[in-house]
Amino acid sequence: MNYPFWDVDIGYGLLMASIAVIHVFVSHFAIGGGLYLVVTEWLAVKRGDSQMLDYLHRLSKFFVLVTVVFGALTGVGIWFIIGLLNPTATEALIRNFIWGWATEWTFFVIEITAALLYLYGWKRMSNRDHQIVGWIYFGAAWMSLFVINGIVTFMLTPGEWLSSGLFWDGFFNPTFWSSLVLRTGVCVMLAGLYSQMVASRYDPSDFKGRMVRFNSGWGLVGLVVVIFSFIWYIAQIPAGITSTASETMKLPMKAVSISHWSAAAIGIMLLIFGFIVPRRMNLLFASLLMLFGLAWFGSYEWYRESIRKPYVIQGYMYGNAIKVAQEEKYREEGYLQQIAYRTGDDGADLFRRACRSCHTIDGYLPLKPAYDGTEVEFIAGTIRGAHVIKGNMPPFMGTEEEIQLLAEYLHAQMDSRSIGEIYSLSGRKLGEKVYDLRCGKCHEFGGFNDKAESLIGLEDADYHDLLDMAGDLAEEMPPFTGDSTERAALIEYLKSIPEGGN
Repeated sequence: MNYPFWDVDIGYGLLMASIAVIHVFVSHFAIGGGLYLVVTEWLAVKRGDSQMLDYLHRLSKFFVLVTVVFGALTGVGIWFIIGLLNPTATEALIRNFIWGWATEWTFFVIEITAALLYLYGWKRMSNRDHQIVGWIYFGAAWMSLFVINGIVTFMLTPGEWLSSGLFWDGFFNPTFWSSLVLRTGVCVMLAGLYSQMVASRYDPSDFKGRMVRFNSGWGLVGLVVVIFSFIWYIAQIPAGITSTASETMKLPMKAVSISHWSAAAIGIMLLIFGFIVPRRMNLLFASLLMLFGLAWFGSYEWYRESIRKPYVIQGYMYGNAIKVAQEEKYREEGYLQQIAYRTGDDGADLFRRACRSCHTIDGYLPLKPAYDGTEVEFIAGTIRGAHVIKGNMPPFMGTEEEIQLLAEYLHAQMDSRSIGEIYSLSGRKLGEKVYDLRCGKCHEFGGFNDKAESLIGLEDADYHDLLDMAGDLAEEMPPFTGDSTERAALIEYLKSIPEGGN
């Protein structure tokens, strides 16, 4: 809370993903591509294959342009964005891993220098010296991955660091090795996929067929490593994290499904165009391979980032930059007392500090569809019970007065008409919408916290009693504040639900 707030219309998660996913997609090629270049050059020199050396020269120009120029710029962009989006978490990562970052930056300087020397060393260096530079590049690039992997995995599985605070406990955390193998496999796979972009531009020939098969071999080997190491990686994540995500967060599970289909598409395309009709590999098919590779990587990163919720650093800091150790202080003193830079609009400040890290009003992960047609009292109840709502959110740790201020601010941004007017619904359809808005945030039929068995088969009087006492059933449960039309429609909907709640 010691930093000014940077408020932009775009959702923070979307903004971060748009830069980070592209960067890691390029940076992993920067590592795998370096290994590909030096290994393939060694083979070409050993065989005296001038065509392959010419191909590698062309590939190295593409390689340096993509990795050194675009990759470096997006890398700087990540630092810029995370420093604005969550300066408190960025500060924690820098403070706890300062020597790790210094080591990574040293490897990065070596990596960039070696990449440029490798590109301009063609026909200027001996084969031996040129390959030495290539190996230096790959070694520095992979060590850069080694260091960053320790810090990135720490955010999801800090392990013993939570109690010891020691650098090495945080660095060599429970998912370090599985993630390192997984990312190394990704590097090898992407080397094969990116290389197809250059090979695909050659005219159909024996040489093109040979290189496409060779590149496909890299892609398939990397894919096999990725599949098995991903299974290992999931197994190393504490079961509580993955089970909670599967129960309360649909998007991470959807991301896993996307990753499976993308991996299957990559494997099938590499087998067909790599070994059955390699000469037909053209720029279109090579681009499709790249898109499937990006889809796989994006879905993996989406899953990895999402299941951390409600934390940005698991067990240490919530996504809204509040440290777990400060929770009691916030409950006693409130949010507003901790905000160094206040605007004068307390409700807006509370929204920015407690909610804005994940939600917008009507953009990314919007609150408007969740609260249109509801009342201040209902919104306040959901704020009070935010930590039990599906989606795995952090608790609201402010005072009762701050809950009211935030609820009033949110209500002022919403459509104040009734739910029936907003959505032009009546009868059972209205009841279903009322259930989704007023009950479905915590109780999903056939899904999260399903209460179908206790709701089906009651008499009208029982339903009325249940709605009357809703706010008293649990501290986290909001009262039913809908009007008589909504109440009647909701009861009609509940009475129509068959056994099993489907």
